[in-house]
Amino acid sequence: MLKKLRTPDELKSFSVKQLEVLAGEIREKIIDTVSRTGGHLASSLGVVELTIALHRVLNTPADKIVWDVGHQAYAHKLLTGRLEQFDTLRQLGGISGFPKRDESPYDAFDVGHSSTSISAALGMAAARDCHGSQEKVVAVIGDGSLTGGMAFEALNQAGDQQKNLIVVLNDNEMSISPNVGALSSLINRKMTSELVVRIKKEAENFLSHVPRIGKDLLKVARKAEDSLKGFFTPGMLFEAFGFDYVGPLNGHRLETLIPALENVANLEGPVLVHVVTRKGKGFEPAERNPSLFHGVGPFDKATGEVRGGKGGPASFTGVFGKTLTAMAEKDERIVAITAAMLEGTGLKEFSQRFPQRFFDVGIAEQHAVTFAAGLACQGMRPVVALYSTFLQRAYDNVVHDVALQRLPVTFAIDRAGLVGADGPTHHGVFDFSFLRHIPNMVVMAPRDEIELQRAMLTATLHDGPVAYRYPRGQAFGLPLPDAIEPFAVGRGEKLRDGNDAVIFALGTVCREALLAADMLAGEGLSVGVVDPRFLKPLDKELLVAEARRTGVVVTVEENVRQGGFGSAVLEMLGDEGIAARVLRIGLPDRFVEQGTQPQLHARYGLDAEGIAAGVRNFIHGQTTNPQSRASGA
Repeated sequence: MLKKLRTPDELKSFSVKQLEVLAGEIREKIIDTVSRTGGHLASSLGVVELTIALHRVLNTPADKIVWDVGHQAYAHKLLTGRLEQFDTLRQLGGISGFPKRDESPYDAFDVGHSSTSISAALGMAAARDCHGSQEKVVAVIGDGSLTGGMAFEALNQAGDQQKNLIVVLNDNEMSISPNVGALSSLINRKMTSELVVRIKKEAENFLSHVPRIGKDLLKVARKAEDSLKGFFTPGMLFEAFGFDYVGPLNGHRLETLIPALENVANLEGPVLVHVVTRKGKGFEPAERNPSLFHGVGPFDKATGEVRGGKGGPASFTGVFGKTLTAMAEKDERIVAITAAMLEGTGLKEFSQRFPQRFFDVGIAEQHAVTFAAGLACQGMRPVVALYSTFLQRAYDNVVHDVALQRLPVTFAIDRAGLVGADGPTHHGVFDFSFLRHIPNMVVMAPRDEIELQRAMLTATLHDGPVAYRYPRGQAFGLPLPDAIEPFAVGRGEKLRDGNDAVIFALGTVCREALLAADMLAGEGLSVGVVDPRFLKPLDKELLVAEARRTGVVVTVEENVRQGGFGSAVLEMLGDEGIAARVLRIGLPDRFVEQGTQPQLHARYGLDAEGIAAGVRNFIHGQTTNPQSRASGA
């Protein structure tokens, strides 16, 4: 059935039984593909029936569906003409793991970060009303994303404006007993039917015109209805925002879900539909362990065993988590904060060892940073562990609530640099640029796991805000020392001497720079390598001396070139009056596509071969940036 489906409009002619068969085929395709490509499995499996029901009831793409985060949109992609391309999911040159407007007219909004759907959908509804058109607008948001403050800001405005807007709350944490669920579903189907809505309006009109007591009767009638709904539904919060609440509905029963959504589509004003689903539905390993299969690499679909999940060096994230736990054993001031990424940031062991000093604030990065500032005001040493791409959301809080007060808050920036298949919404390639210009901020980029440990201790000892960044994936397998030595703030290290040129490589690209220098040495070129360690403050004494001595400087960073490390070096050399030639190797002024980390490093000249080519050409007077072939920059 899936192979024969050309457009989601054809779903309107399918029986419920046929739709259930289709749901099974969609799950089979998702499991088969993600087992090979990796991806967001549990969330997508959980919304298959909901996706089918929405496309069955709505007239997409004229009607708009805005998926929050978008990691649950695989069924949506399969229903909207991307079956033939689905095997390229999250691959270099393939379809995205998230909705993208330039990929399909059925993708109403580009997403990748959470809690944005209601705001975007409300904007679309407002534009619709300005145009005088009639399309439906639906936001699909998970209960996790609803912890983000932006979602509540949007609910507040939507309830005030009373525009026609449907918000589907995909609740995959709360379970419903069969009796309550069936009764609640029945009540909401009946109370939202077109006939009942018309009767309600006519009754309200009649009661309001009864002489003397009409208004009192109307109040009594409304209280009775509210009491009935409040008894059977947990919707008081959303009704306080001005939404009509419908639910909870079983998100896997098409025979009840479809008619309920059909009724909701005819309601006026903002409506919130509470749908309960099960993450990983239809794949037992994902149902049993939805956290593991939220974002998973390739796995054996017969057993659920993740391939490549064992053996090899620890990850940078793992080193961070274990080191922070050990540091907290010795320093009772250390507390750890994350934003709904307990396992992703490596803090599970910390949370178990120090439950009173661990805080998961939900998907609320802004709150996480200001919460940390409050802790620091009272003598604690908070460590805020966030992915680089999510720290962007808390920029103002970093500036005003932490740096302005010179508070000792540490930012542990995970997934810095190119992260791979999640693509442009998740690459952490802007943090150098948006952190280095903030006063009082110290920024480090350790080159390996030993240096990461040293950066962590340095940050805890520093009396002010500090950030250190480290990449996704395995570290280098270096033996970790028993004792950790802190850095002197603002001091780098020369790793290799050279006379023809010097490479300033900040972060884990140091390893590739050293390999590049070895390659060039085989060609008779003497190239030095310096690890600056600090983006801010720069080791002016070391970097200026090396630039003056060689006259040829190449900066390497896994960050955009605009405003990043290379820009900082240029500014420093200009201020010091050093007339060295400078080549900046970094990422171009564009959003980088998806692909594996090695593929992207090679494409943008950040592997050893690319760095060597850039240095070689620059020494020989060819100034074209080696990345221009891939980036058009």
